[in-house]
Amino acid sequence: MKNKNRNAASTATSPRTATPVKRAARRSSGRIIKRFKAPGIQYTVIDMGKVTRMALMVTPLGRGPVHMQLGEALRSLRAILEKQREKMTVTVQTVFLKDAADQTLCEQILAARYVDEPPVTTFVHQPPCTGAALAIEVWAAGGKAVYVERPLPNVLQVSMGNVTWTHCGGITPRNATGSVYEQSLDAFRQMRQKLKKAGTEMDHLIRTWLYLGNITGPEGPLERYMELNRARTDFYEGVKFGRGHVMAGVRQAVYPASTGIGMCGTGITMSATAVDTDRRDVFLLPLENPQQTPVYQYEAVYSPKTPKFVRAMAEAVGDYVVLWISGTASIVSSKTLHAGNPGKQTDQTLTNIELLLSQKNLARHGAPGAGATLRDLAKLRVYVKRPQDYPIIRKVCEKRCGKDLPVIYVVADVCRSDLLVEMEGLAFAKRAPQVK
Repeated sequence: MKNKNRNAASTATSPRTATPVKRAARRSSGRIIKRFKAPGIQYTVIDMGKVTRMALMVTPLGRGPVHMQLGEALRSLRAILEKQREKMTVTVQTVFLKDAADQTLCEQILAARYVDEPPVTTFVHQPPCTGAALAIEVWAAGGKAVYVERPLPNVLQVSMGNVTWTHCGGITPRNATGSVYEQSLDAFRQMRQKLKKAGTEMDHLIRTWLYLGNITGPEGPLERYMELNRARTDFYEGVKFGRGHVMAGVRQAVYPASTGIGMCGTGITMSATAVDTDRRDVFLLPLENPQQTPVYQYEAVYSPKTPKFVRAMAEAVGDYVVLWISGTASIVSSKTLHAGNPGKQTDQTLTNIELLLSQKNLARHGAPGAGATLRDLAKLRVYVKRPQDYPIIRKVCEKRCGKDLPVIYVVADVCRSDLLVEMEGLAFAKRAPQVK
């Protein structure tokens, strides 16, 4: 992104809570993330030198009306943000709702909370596994090098060190009565329009989230997810993703990292992130898992037009690497493993993520010295198909990733009938110096 005259980010102030906050930080030499835990909220602080980023997972403990639960969540969030050394600005939030009918009220409450500094907000109709009326994933940024602009409603740009991330969310089809294919194309077109009005193009897209109601339900002779994939394939045709930023020598296909997941109802909702910069020390590296077939090469039995995304996108910014992990499940090659066993599927899914992020895998892709482990995850979303499987899935996640990892567990259908769990995440690590 060319240099712009931007206004420094700021965070709205409000009275501090009197509730003491208990911390349980995980520290390790070379690790740039620290995880914390307080009642009703888990969060990670990512120290990137002149920039601080935060991932916060907020789940109300109370079980009163939705406005009371949202109020509790916002108080917990405010208490944590106000404890930070830097002023933190909330940039992106995803609200997971138990009842779609609560969205309008939640929109009104959040609009009143963020009058002058609204974040990009996406509502997803996926019930939290805890039984709460809602849960919120929040991203915040702060530091003297951070600048924030809001060029359009629900579009926000964060600039740090001459790197600009453009976030857009809450994208829904304008005609909810059309076919899945037509609605998906319309949502993708809106995404492109929003990015273009913000000064960036589709080829800078690095991450998408596609939420589809009744994802495995029928759509003519096919499944609804297959029709979404057809729309995505057609829309992406001719787009050269990563233009100017993909690391030299990359031979595999380049697409954004992505999650395509189910939600309640029959609607479609999308959100996305794009990145742009003039810096020469910033590059993108699409990642594939050596034990998994790239999804864009899947057999036609899974989708006549294959899903167009990569398993993860590594984004190197100077000495740091950010790893955007796509929706991941218990698949080896292209086959589902451990059908009917939620615990083993969870373990396999985490193994897939672990292999994907590893230094060995990044070196195999041409980026030695980069990579991460499960302990470098800043946050994790876990999509649980059957509510009764939540306890065992959570137990496995905590064993593999630690109890201090910020996680939101929600009930959501997965794109295959034999998959019981899917996960996505984001990891941060510092690149090891290269021996010359």
